[in-house]
Amino acid sequence: MPTQSFHPFRSEQAKADYEARYTEMAEAWPVPFENLLIDTPSARTFVRASGRPTDPPLVLLSGTRGTSLMWVHMIEVLAGRRRTYALDTVHDVGLSVPRRETWPPEALVDWLDEVFGALVPAGPLDLMGMSYGGWLAALYALRFPHRVRKVVLLAPGGAVLRFSFAFFMRVMMILAIRIPGANEDALRRVLRWVFEDAFRNEACRRYVEGDLAWMLKAGRYFVLPRMVWPSVFDDEAWRRWSVPCLFLVGEHEKIYSPAAALKRLHRVAPLVKAEIVPGAGHDLTCVQPGPVARRVLEFLDEPVRTQEREPVLEPALAAR
Repeated sequence: MPTQSFHPFRSEQAKADYEARYTEMAEAWPVPFENLLIDTPSARTFVRASGRPTDPPLVLLSGTRGTSLMWVHMIEVLAGRRRTYALDTVHDVGLSVPRRETWPPEALVDWLDEVFGALVPAGPLDLMGMSYGGWLAALYALRFPHRVRKVVLLAPGGAVLRFSFAFFMRVMMILAIRIPGANEDALRRVLRWVFEDAFRNEACRRYVEGDLAWMLKAGRYFVLPRMVWPSVFDDEAWRRWSVPCLFLVGEHEKIYSPAAALKRLHRVAPLVKAEIVPGAGHDLTCVQPGPVARRVLEFLDEPVRTQEREPVLEPALAAR
């Protein structure tokens, strides 16, 4: 691994500029918070903690090119009843510092387990992930089900369905563009398509456009490892699923068909409560933060039944 003091940034100046901007944006966080740095063998992980330390723990995993600040719209409701820990993903933008050069899925799960062990050493925790973070949360719950009390998957990338052809082709076109300025225009068009509901809301539109500015500058600040493309779990993996789970997806979701996602989960994962959020797409945490946060807390407050912890192994049972 690089040994420079500014790793994973490109320079000391890039680090200083990014940290200053990050601190400025954190002023919008609507509740008190603590900045934690968790040192483990895999990384030094930045965690934004909010809520009463005596409340049940809820760990939050953000989407691609997102940080702990991605939860700014929902955190006031969540932190009112949970001790929340919002992580900066180790191989993405943010203030976490990796100690590995590559991050295959098993390494990402190991990293999460190290951090969770430091944050919540005794007893299980609740886990929620958005998009890429949803995929990570699902990976962790499959491998360490005894460490997770409940898990919430918000429009996870992968895990349930492959990306739609329309979404995949748009991403490939962005990656293929090498003309100055054209990449920014293409990315803006894709974001307007993916986050169509957010662009109808002035506050959400400003937030998404701010995210766009950060995404375009990521390469100037960071030397980032190659992102691992999210995988789709096969039927056997979903039938083994043993953690009480809430799956939420917006009715206008573009990364895959919401109806097809619910159909598959109802067929192979009877322990998963799969629901559609009206008036939202992949922007459900921004355009519907109150309803989503309240549904999440309602789910987390429900008692865990014994049978929910038992893996479903019989295909005939899963198909009912």
